[in-house]
Amino acid sequence: MYGTEQVISGTIIAGSELEPIEGYICVKNGIITEIGEERTYSSNIIAPCFVNAHTHLGDSVFKDPPLGKVSGFRTQIDLDSLVKPPDGLKHRILKDTPYKTLIECIRKSLFDMIETGTCAFADFREGGVLGVEALNKALEGLELHSMIFGRPAEPELPLKIVLAEVRRVLLHSSGIGMSGTNDLDFELLEEIVACTRDRKKLFAIHAGEKDRSDIEKALSLKPDFLIHLTNATKKDLESVADAKIPVVVCLRSNLITGAGMPPIADMLEAGIRVAAGTDNVMLNSVNMFAEMEFMSKVYSIEDRQVFKICTLNGSFVMGPNSTGSIEKGNKANLMILNGSSNNLAGIKNPIGGITRRARPDDIISVLHA
Repeated sequence: MYGTEQVISGTIIAGSELEPIEGYICVKNGIITEIGEERTYSSNIIAPCFVNAHTHLGDSVFKDPPLGKVSGFRTQIDLDSLVKPPDGLKHRILKDTPYKTLIECIRKSLFDMIETGTCAFADFREGGVLGVEALNKALEGLELHSMIFGRPAEPELPLKIVLAEVRRVLLHSSGIGMSGTNDLDFELLEEIVACTRDRKKLFAIHAGEKDRSDIEKALSLKPDFLIHLTNATKKDLESVADAKIPVVVCLRSNLITGAGMPPIADMLEAGIRVAAGTDNVMLNSVNMFAEMEFMSKVYSIEDRQVFKICTLNGSFVMGPNSTGSIEKGNKANLMILNGSSNNLAGIKNPIGGITRRARPDDIISVLHA
């Protein structure tokens, strides 16, 4: 539709405060050129697209891992045996997966993102240079804003060799994303961070997922953002807030791995910028509707805040070009939902309706700029 103007009518979830207004949006060359208020009689709901701020898309090759023993009503998973590098189950499977198969499986997850209303994502890619290259290859021709965080494939090798690979990874990625300070020699991590900063790239790291023992060390590395903080104390959160470091939470993943539930309300109260991601594809789909509904129904957080965490707040991690509020001059990364679908018909509050119950099949179309 570039070169022509589109006019979309309906209830618009507009501005940084996500206020519902009835009217129309004009889009030309991927930019919102006008927003008008008027009675439209359209059942469309026009909302910002999702930002999936943390994924592991390499896991797309393995979507049905053993979930361990059932204890009571809970499935107990040994998180280390599943995902800890270098010998966790996922890493062994990735090592044995043909390169072409890896690309094909990742690409299917990317299509799934597009179909479920996501316009931008940040991925932690295992596999060193080849891992980053596989995701870049899978992205070819797709309208998705991406940030790829690579990592060295064999960090146990001599330092000189590891840093040489890190430099190659950084040539083709947004930065480095590491699993946690307890998984690697800390001096090596410091060298990796220094190398990343020297090339003016981003550094991110998991912290506080299994327990809080790695949070202080992670903070000392001054990352651009943190993943999880499931087991953070209020004192930990104060330190994160003081350092002005955003946090990405992954609720469904944390629940199924037994890591616990991240203290989102405390994060928000501390002034931390919070975004959301779906984490490991082997455990959860990339469907952000599912993540959002889960957050809405498990936490005592206002619906508007939940929707913001899953959409606009991703720009704190991804940058302003990833998505944005529906305002004149912004890029048109929009999903148009059918407000009269069998599922959504009868909702009175569009924010609450989308947040608590909307599904991918309610989407009429998605615009990616």
